[in-house]
Amino acid sequence: MLDHLKANNRAWATRKVAADADFFKRLERQQAPEYLWIGCSDSRVPANEIVGLDPGELFVHRNVANLAPPQDANYLSVLQFAVDVLKVKHIMVVGHYGCGGVAAAVDGRRRGLVDHWLHPIRDLYREHQAALEKIPSPQARLDRLCEFNVIRQVRNVGSDVFVQDAWARSQGLSVHGWVYSLSNGLVQDLEVSVSGPQDVEELPL
Repeated sequence: MLDHLKANNRAWATRKVAADADFFKRLERQQAPEYLWIGCSDSRVPANEIVGLDPGELFVHRNVANLAPPQDANYLSVLQFAVDVLKVKHIMVVGHYGCGGVAAAVDGRRRGLVDHWLHPIRDLYREHQAALEKIPSPQARLDRLCEFNVIRQVRNVGSDVFVQDAWARSQGLSVHGWVYSLSNGLVQDLEVSVSGPQDVEELPL
């Protein structure tokens, strides 16, 4: 079963070695990424490929709708490892337009457990409902909510104790908010980067 995927793997490994004979030897020795990517689980948003980085160059955490909830032990474990052990220099929270998780959070349909996971996005929608409902296009409204969600998650990351402690010990660390477009393959910087506690306080959401 899945022979085509195993064949793809062998072909990929062969190409890597042909281009760089020591590629896998370097990976074995250590990983030393400068970046943590917090993104959506959507299969159309491949983190390494989007930013043109090889394995070993990008530490990745993905979940439905790219959330960074302060009560999620999975996300917090990744964050702590990235900040305290790997000493990443940049954390990118990356949402994407056309996010099914963001749409599911506000369409009124019941789906089960994922409804609990998406609750912060529903809260965010209610918080900014007046501004969002002024946007006439339903898709543009959802796209704006995707942006709001990224900004809120940047705040969550920047407010976390692991990040705050890193800043307190003068560790160079910045958190950035991006949105990826499925229609053209480009990321948009929302210009909400934070590099210290004061920056977090000044975030618009």
